[in-house]
Amino acid sequence: MATRMLRRGLPRVIGGEPWPPAGDIEVADAVAEAVAPASVQEVSAAESQVSVAEPVEVSDTSGPNPSTGSGAGQGGSGNSSSGSGVVQNLRRGLPRTPGGEPWPRADAAPAASPASDATAPVVAAAPVAAAAAPTATNAPVAAAAPAAATSTVGGTALRRGLPRTPGGESWPPAGTSVAARVSDPSTDSGPEAGTGTEAGSAVEATESTAAVASGEPAAAGALVSLDVSDPLPFPQTVFPGKYAFTHLAPEPEPERIGPFTKAQWAGTVIIGGLGLLGAAAMAVVFVRWFLTLTFMQDFLTTYPGEYHLPEGAPVGFPGWLGWQHFFNVFLMVLIIRSGLSVRHDERPTAFWTARGNAKTKISLTLWFHQALDILWLVNGIVFVILLFVTGQWMRVIPTSWEVFPNALSAALQYVSLDWPTENGWVNYNSLQQLAYGTTIFIAAPLAAITGVRMSGLWPKNATKLNKAYPVEWARALHFPVMLYFVVFIFIHVALVLTTGALRNLNHMYAAQGSVDGAAYADNWTGFWMLVASLVVIAAAWVAARPMVLAPIAKLFGNVSAR
Repeated sequence: MATRMLRRGLPRVIGGEPWPPAGDIEVADAVAEAVAPASVQEVSAAESQVSVAEPVEVSDTSGPNPSTGSGAGQGGSGNSSSGSGVVQNLRRGLPRTPGGEPWPRADAAPAASPASDATAPVVAAAPVAAAAAPTATNAPVAAAAPAAATSTVGGTALRRGLPRTPGGESWPPAGTSVAARVSDPSTDSGPEAGTGTEAGSAVEATESTAAVASGEPAAAGALVSLDVSDPLPFPQTVFPGKYAFTHLAPEPEPERIGPFTKAQWAGTVIIGGLGLLGAAAMAVVFVRWFLTLTFMQDFLTTYPGEYHLPEGAPVGFPGWLGWQHFFNVFLMVLIIRSGLSVRHDERPTAFWTARGNAKTKISLTLWFHQALDILWLVNGIVFVILLFVTGQWMRVIPTSWEVFPNALSAALQYVSLDWPTENGWVNYNSLQQLAYGTTIFIAAPLAAITGVRMSGLWPKNATKLNKAYPVEWARALHFPVMLYFVVFIFIHVALVLTTGALRNLNHMYAAQGSVDGAAYADNWTGFWMLVASLVVIAAAWVAARPMVLAPIAKLFGNVSAR
């Protein structure tokens, strides 16, 4: 049995003795017998080279092995280095005392290789399988393992640090070197080799450390291992989380309607509605106070909101005016729908082409929009002609400059919620007259002119005409005109329903009324006619799709999918 002294560390209890207790441990003789003498293999310069600070010369000690008595050893050449002395430098570090010289001293020399100094202690930092040759039974064993056999060629002195005990010598002892490992082929094969290495790695590391701690000299030809390629034999204590190797997919981009998402539109409508409601309430309070002033009372007396029509102006509404009103609303609603579809239709599903003219190929939605424009234009021309023939134009075209102060008076009364008393069967107030005249004689012609400029009816080869009226101007005006019609319809319907709905509906749809306004006030005829017209308009809105429009469009041209 061989003995080893373990390296002692800190005490296990406060004030106790360093652990493990002082003494040697026994190592089985089979460890020494498992190692067969082998030739020393050359170790690469990269494994044995160490950075040093000062050059010193290491002598070459070739000759017979003192432990074996043979220059070559058994089974191969002996552990010797040939050639002239090799200069090595020790790396110098911080001084041991404040203001002292860097450590180690400049004249310090590294330890010699095992071949030149057989008594130098060797540090084995990895699983070791080394033993003395059978002929050197009296030599101490540096490290042993049953699974792998290694040999060393040359050693490099370790950098010395602080002493282990107060006032003691610097650790490790002087002359301690690190041995490089060379595998022994005689122990690298066989099933027992792998099993022994795995089972005895912890014991081998402990024994290697014990050899250094004991300071025992290494036997000549000892096979020592330094393998830093294997990971430390410690269990894994830190594990990656469940998201360590998972890349979360980015959230999909929310669907947008125009520049905003649905949530943003909802927030805009709510915040904007509350803001408008607050502004309207403040305007009502301010105008009601403003109308209580003396000069405003005189203004309302002078200009009540309307002026008298010229002599011979017609009273009431004829039947044709009610039907024209219905057709006008019907066509305007569908024109607005088709216009918005054309504006947002990126990939049309069907196309229309005029017979005999393949260059007029347009989308089916655009054809429907232009067809509605033509019908609305024809209806408008008939309406204007009948206005002038019957004298109804005097109700919608101002005939006196008093229309402007009366329009201001009517607007202030509407804002104050103290609405003016009126009877549309006889006369509109001045604000209504200006609104109707602007819609019929300004907004409608602008919509028609800009629409024709952008349609296929406009001559494409009229260079001077196109230069005088660019298509960009038409596009810039056409959409705002449509918005004006939307606002006008909204305000017009709101006032009709809030200023005597049954009476106003009888005027427009049933052509019923009286001069004093008392008759037909509770008559529901006009209301049910309005409901019927809304049903027709809603049905046309739903039916305005390619499946229904294609058969109609084929009557005037060719319809194709592409």
